[in-house]
Amino acid sequence: MTTRLTKSRIDGATYEGGEHGQEWDVRWDSAVPGFGLRIYPTGRKAFILRYRVNGSKKLLTLGPYGVLTVEQARNLARQRLGEVIGGEDPLEKRKKAVQGETIAALGAAYLDRHAVRKRSGRDDQRRIAQHLLPAWGHRKVESITRADVAALHTMIGEQHPYEANRTVALVGKMFELARRWGFLPETAANPARGIDKFREHKRDRWVTPEELPRLASIIGQYPNLYVRAALWLYLLTGVRREELLQAKWSDVDFARCELRLGETKAGRTHYIPLSAPAMALLRVLPREEGNPYLLPGTKPGSHLVNVSKAWQKIRAAADVEDVRIHDLRRTVGSWLAQAGNSLPLIGRVLNHTDPKTTAIYARLGDDPARQALVEHGERITAIAGQWFPAQMTALPAPAKVSSQPT
Repeated sequence: MTTRLTKSRIDGATYEGGEHGQEWDVRWDSAVPGFGLRIYPTGRKAFILRYRVNGSKKLLTLGPYGVLTVEQARNLARQRLGEVIGGEDPLEKRKKAVQGETIAALGAAYLDRHAVRKRSGRDDQRRIAQHLLPAWGHRKVESITRADVAALHTMIGEQHPYEANRTVALVGKMFELARRWGFLPETAANPARGIDKFREHKRDRWVTPEELPRLASIIGQYPNLYVRAALWLYLLTGVRREELLQAKWSDVDFARCELRLGETKAGRTHYIPLSAPAMALLRVLPREEGNPYLLPGTKPGSHLVNVSKAWQKIRAAADVEDVRIHDLRRTVGSWLAQAGNSLPLIGRVLNHTDPKTTAIYARLGDDPARQALVEHGERITAIAGQWFPAQMTALPAPAKVSSQPT
């Protein structure tokens, strides 16, 4: 039964039992189709609107009686019905406004729909988790201003200018896609535009021959043998950090003394010649049953993931605190250059991007990259001396480097 809702009728209405097992009673208005009053057993009353979108029934709560007058609620119902006629769904619009327009939601969409196709997707994921979510995670996308981006850029850049610039670039791309995906109007401004970037300087830090014996002794004392192996392999091969951590035993060709990396930053398969010291290390490195990775992590079947924490302790103890993990890769290139190897050869060893390089032909016949790494392995282990591990066996944890990576 429908009747025109008035204040007096609403005030006098009481709960009379819901239909079809519902826990509320509804009085429908005769003036606006689908507009009604819901009455709960507790006596609470709220205005509602029933409508259809694409054949589906929808029920939208407009607001509580007392906060809204009957005329305010009726006018609101007419507005929402106008949206339905215009092709919108007021209920979905409300859900999106409440739940789906945050930076956290945009970040999740970015990782799922865009970053998954990028070779640097892990860097994007890390920057979103490390910088964007703590600063803006619960904020609406539309609320982020250029001043917000500039403040975040400055905060990160105080110690890490390169990271700050990459984060601003990430924000710019996310907001560009936000307009395309409907998080923002197509005419919305991109808050990452116009941010003055920090000047970036190429790092030229590497481990020197004078520093290596001290560093080798500290690496040799670290309790986790897989961390020790990882650091030595970085120094012997120049492989990128994540590419080594994800390497499996099936990637090692013991007959050819070669490590095959299928997914690399350069976007091509990379074959790394393994010197005698690198092969000696791999031959004695214990294999974990059921784990395919060269460097197992703490979780069953996983690879090592947290070398950075171990490296921070090792480099502090070795008094080389300004040497980063990536500088171990740079050490290989630097030592090869000082030994007289050509720049194209060093680029090939380190798998720098070069579209003219064809990996399969580079592996045929005499391989100067192999000879370069063989000589490099001999040189680095000669200087490291007794600290290069003849056997990769577990050691008791010394007091000064006692933590384990996760």
